[in-house]
Amino acid sequence: MSSTDVGTTTAPVPPQSTYQHRVADYWNAEENPVNLELGRIDDLYHHHYGVGDVDRSVLEGSDPALRQERITAELHRLEHAQAELLAARLGPLSPADRVFDAGCGRGGGSVVAHLRYGCAADGVTISVKQAEFANEQARKRGIEGSVRYHCRDMLDTGFQSGAFAASWNNESTMYVELDLLFAEHARLLRRGGRYVVITGCYNDTYGRASREVSLINAHYICDIHPRSAYFRAMARNRLVPVHVQDLTAATIPYWELRRQAEHLVTGIEDTFLTAYRNGSFQYLLIAADRI
Repeated sequence: MSSTDVGTTTAPVPPQSTYQHRVADYWNAEENPVNLELGRIDDLYHHHYGVGDVDRSVLEGSDPALRQERITAELHRLEHAQAELLAARLGPLSPADRVFDAGCGRGGGSVVAHLRYGCAADGVTISVKQAEFANEQARKRGIEGSVRYHCRDMLDTGFQSGAFAASWNNESTMYVELDLLFAEHARLLRRGGRYVVITGCYNDTYGRASREVSLINAHYICDIHPRSAYFRAMARNRLVPVHVQDLTAATIPYWELRRQAEHLVTGIEDTFLTAYRNGSFQYLLIAADRI
């Protein structure tokens, strides 16, 4: 599972826990149209949600096939806008820099960062299938020398300490313990390096995790963290927030559109909308510097 490259050890991936096996099995088997159909538009496969105002004209028209096509394209545009928003917070970077995509999925975020900055990127996923798929996409684009994907544990990557100028998690922190995750990011980042996370988190001021948050956990086999846990764990691991942005209002239009996409719905759309609207769940971006 490991590869020989500059700044990477050849140590095998540590044994996985039962939970990690379950998560890997889930993503190895996953063929969700909401991920695959959107990615086929431009071969940028994102495993996250979208932000921004929706062009509601995509819902108009009497041709069902054309309506589906337009809705799919609009959802992909919103998801790509989210990826670009995250990438914009990684800089300033140059082609000489290297970045780390933790929980990379099918690899869209690493490509976005490479195209924006010209930097090298390493993505890590616990799914063999996702890593193989993402590497094939990099080969098709002719960027496999700069953008590489590895089947590894993002808590114990085997990469060289201080090798990265920036790193991020895009909706993948709910699968791991935050202290272990941020300790690895702090180890991998050089001093002054930038870490960015976009995540769903439950709102501590609401109280305990709501029924809706529990349903989302069950749907994705994850464990959504409270908002405060991110800041406490960052403080313990030399990551100092420099920018915090509440994206909750910005992501609601995406979910409103997605619930009307009959060909893409997964059954969790109303749960997300209820959680966002009742205040128990938030969509957050945090950028932090490694000191």
